[in-house]
Amino acid sequence: MTTIVSLPRLVVLLQFLVMLSGCSAGGTTFTSEVDSDAETLSSRVRVQDGVSRFECRASSSGRCYYTLYSHACNGKADCRLAPLRHFAVARGDSRQIAGLSDFRPCVSARNVRVGADCQPAASVAR
Repeated sequence: MTTIVSLPRLVVLLQFLVMLSGCSAGGTTFTSEVDSDAETLSSRVRVQDGVSRFECRASSSGRCYYTLYSHACNGKADCRLAPLRHFAVARGDSRQIAGLSDFRPCVSARNVRVGADCQPAASVAR
């Protein structure tokens, strides 16, 4: 008996086998490093296969504060879209979030509100 496997099925089968082996096709990594007299921060964000991993390697405050904005904001200070998420990760820890892939991370050692340009948000006059 001869089995014929179509090319699209073969490609899907090979992708599945690669995935099982722990290999992956690409991904995106964001790193943030600050080492000054006022602040120390070392963070790594890895987005791969639909999972985002946030690693707080070092922080003078003991936490890395993440604010995630949509790529649609394109890093513009005047973007009116609300942040997708805001959370903290303790120094030496990491956090994984599945299903989150289209974002731009802003990270700080201080718990301050930041805009889509990752700069502290201006105070609103009352």
